[in-house]
Amino acid sequence: MQFANPNLLALLLVFPPALAIFFWWSFRKRQELMTQFIQARLLPGLVSGISTTRQKIRLGCLVLAVACIIVALARPQWGFSWEQVRVKGVDIVVAIDCSKSMLAADIAPNRLTRAKLAALDLMQLAKSDRLGLVAFAGTAFLQCPLTIDDAAFRQSVEALNVNIIPEGGTALAEAIRIGETAFKEGENHKVLVLMTDGEDQDSGALEAAQKAAQNGLRIYTIGIGTTDGELLPVQDAQGHADYVRDEQGNVVKSHLNERLLQEIAGASEGCFYLPLRGAKTMDTLYEEGLAKLPKSEHQQKLVKRFEERYHWPLGAAIVLLIIEVLVPERKREPKMGTTIATPTRKPVFAATFLLLLLVGLAAVASPSSALREYKAGKYDEALQEYQKLLQRNTDDPRLHFNAGAAAYRQQQFEEAAKQFNEAVASPDLKLQELSYYNRGNAQFWLGEKNPDPAKRTEAWEKALKDYELSMKLNPQDADAKFNHDLVKQKLEQLKQQQQQQNKSQQNKSDQKDQNKDQQQQNQQKDQSNQDQQKQQDQQQQQAQQNQGKQKQDGSQRDQQNQQAKQDQQQQQQGKQPQDQQKQQAGQTANQQNERNGETNGQEYAAGQMTPEQARQLLDAQKGDEKMLPVKPEGKPADRAKPLRDW
Repeated sequence: MQFANPNLLALLLVFPPALAIFFWWSFRKRQELMTQFIQARLLPGLVSGISTTRQKIRLGCLVLAVACIIVALARPQWGFSWEQVRVKGVDIVVAIDCSKSMLAADIAPNRLTRAKLAALDLMQLAKSDRLGLVAFAGTAFLQCPLTIDDAAFRQSVEALNVNIIPEGGTALAEAIRIGETAFKEGENHKVLVLMTDGEDQDSGALEAAQKAAQNGLRIYTIGIGTTDGELLPVQDAQGHADYVRDEQGNVVKSHLNERLLQEIAGASEGCFYLPLRGAKTMDTLYEEGLAKLPKSEHQQKLVKRFEERYHWPLGAAIVLLIIEVLVPERKREPKMGTTIATPTRKPVFAATFLLLLLVGLAAVASPSSALREYKAGKYDEALQEYQKLLQRNTDDPRLHFNAGAAAYRQQQFEEAAKQFNEAVASPDLKLQELSYYNRGNAQFWLGEKNPDPAKRTEAWEKALKDYELSMKLNPQDADAKFNHDLVKQKLEQLKQQQQQQNKSQQNKSDQKDQNKDQQQQNQQKDQSNQDQQKQQDQQQQQAQQNQGKQKQDGSQRDQQNQQAKQDQQQQQQGKQPQDQQKQQAGQTANQQNERNGETNGQEYAAGQMTPEQARQLLDAQKGDEKMLPVKPEGKPADRAKPLRDW
C-alpha cells in the first residue's frame, strides 16, 4: 500500500492528539465549573442518568473520524493495473566530461560529482523526455542510449568516474560526434547538453560543433569549475595524497575555459552557455531552452496505475460521525409500571446501523461496478448502470461523461452527444475540455452516417465548434487540433461537391432552355421560309400575268402601225399632191409616225417589254428581295412555271 499524498500523514501527529487533549481539558474544566456553581447536594440529582462512558465513546468517535479524514486526504492506494500511454517530449543526450581535470575541488565536492548531480536534476525536470548519456575523456562512447526509463539513466550516471575511460585528455570534438550518432535519422530537435570544464587537448571542437549544427543538432554547454582554477589531487602508489604533475614535474592547475564553451554553444541557433552556479542552473536550462522546443511523440509507455482506496477511510469517518450523533449521553431508564427494558432496543439500533452501512457501501460500489463493466468491454451494461445512477443523481457531470463514453463505444452517437452536452456544465476545466472534445467526435460520426448533405454539414459545423472550445481550454491538445483540421477539410470538400452538383443542375436547366429556344427559332425560320415561298409563288404568277398583258399591248400596237402605213400608201396613190405647205406638213407627220414605229419596233424586238416597264418592275421588287432557302419545306414549286432569273 502507498499514499498519493504521504506528506499529509504528518497531520495525524497534530490534529488527533490535539483534539484528545482539548476534549480531556474541556471535560475536567466542566467538572470544576459544575462543582463551583452547583451545590454538592444538588449535583447528583442533576447529573443522574449521564453516562461518562458514553461521553468518552462520543469524543473518541470524533477523534477517530478526524484521523480517518486525514488518511482519506492522503489517498491510500493498493492494487494496480498497467496502462499504455503515449509520451511526448524532446530527445536529450547528456555528455559528461570524465577526465582527470574533473577531480578539481574548486566547486564542492568536485567537478565530476556536481556534473552527475546536475544530470540527475535534469532528469527530474524532463519527465516526459527521452534521455541518453555519453561519457568522454581522451575518447568518447555512448554510456546509455535514448530511453524513457529513468532508473536506467540514473544507474548509468551513477556509474561514471575518472577511470571509466582509460585514455586521458578531453576530446570535445569526439564527444560531439558520438552524441550526434545517438539520434536516429530523420528525427527533429536533437539536443546535446555538454557538461565539461572546457579544457580541450584535441582541438577541432568548434569545427565539429558547427558541422553538427548544420545537421540540426542543438548544443547547450554547461561550464563546470571556476576560471581561477584548482590543483588536481591524486593518490600515488603508496596511497599518499599528491597532485597531478606535468612532464617537468610541475603541478597542473585546471581552469574553466568559458570562451570555448560559449563559442560551441553559439554555433547552434538559439542555444546558450550556462556556468554551473547554485541550485537553479538546470531549472534555467530547461525552462529557457529545452521546454520551448516542440515535442515529438515517442512510443507508448507502460504506466502503473494504482487503485484509489480513499473511500474506505472516508466511509469509516462517516460511520463514526453517525455513531457520535446517535449515541446519547444519558442512559435510558425504564419507567414505573412498564416491562420494557433497554436491552430490547439494542437489536433495533444494530439493525438500523447495519442498514445504513449497507446502503452506503452499495452507493460506493455501484460506480465501481459500472467502471468494471466498461473496462471489460461490456459497454451496454455499463451504460445501463450509469443511467440508473443518473436517476438518483442527475447533477453529477462525471456520471454524464462516463455514460457518454459508454454510449460512444456502443456507437450510439446521439445519446453520447446528449450525455457529453450535460457534462460540459462541470466546474472542472479538465472535464469540460474532454467533454467538448468527445462531443465533437460524436457530432462528426453523426454527420458521417447521415446521407443528407445539409444535415451532415450542420453536424460537422457543430463538431468544429466543439473542437475549438476544447482547444481554448487546452491549446496543447494535438488530438483536438488534428480532428479540427480533418473535419474542416472534409467540410470544405462537401461544400465543393454541393457547389459542383448545383452547377451541373443549373447547366442542365440552361441546356434545356437553349434547346427550347433553338426549337422555337427553327420553327420561326421554317414559318418564314414558308412565307417566303408563298410570296415567291405569288410574284411569279404576277410576273407571268404582266408578261401576257405586255404581249397583247405589243400586238395591238403592231396592228395600229400597219393600218397607218396602209392608209398613207392609199393617200399617196389616190390623191394628188397638194401645195408646198401641205406636203411639208404631211412629210413631218409621216416622219414622226415612222420614228414612233421604229421605236416601237425596236422595243418589241428587245424582249417584249419596254425598258421603262422593266425598270418599274425591278424597282417594285427591290423591297421584297430575300434569300431563297436551299431546300424549301412544304409543297414543291411547279416545274412548268418559269423561274425568276434576272
